[in-house]
Amino acid sequence: MEKLDGYIVDLKGMQSDTVSYHWQAATDFFSAVQGPEIKQGLLDVALRVKRTSCAYELTFQLKGEVEVTCDRCLEPMSQPIEAECLLRVKMGDEFADDGDVVTIPQREGTINVAWNIYEFAALQIPLRHVHATCEQLYSDSSEEERIDPRWAELKKAMNSKTVNSKS
Repeated sequence: MEKLDGYIVDLKGMQSDTVSYHWQAATDFFSAVQGPEIKQGLLDVALRVKRTSCAYELTFQLKGEVEVTCDRCLEPMSQPIEAECLLRVKMGDEFADDGDVVTIPQREGTINVAWNIYEFAALQIPLRHVHATCEQLYSDSSEEERIDPRWAELKKAMNSKTVNSKS
């Protein structure tokens, strides 16, 4: 976690109501986070922290590309990422994450946002990611070519049975 110490935001020590941070999350960042979805990439991350009356609003802006595996050919492919994400943080007795609001211990007053950056990037990856060339090859195939031959034979057998029963 030592490599991710640069992503610590000191909320308790904020000198003004709004503070900005900027990072470049590169391959060494993704290696240090050790998340399952993204192993490498380059993201420009801007964070604006705004203190409100009862909490802090952390607005992340992510822009760049990450490398994912093509679902069709299993080769690496570049996936563009562009997002603005909001995280609300409040101070409390113990750490808690209820989804909408993260509570950090008052005595610490800091939050490491590295995992949040990773999660926000991973959430931008579509469920299905396919190279444009792989998508073109797949969409150019006729319907018959895409059907598993075993199912095609079953379909023929069922059609002939239906025809024979109507005779």
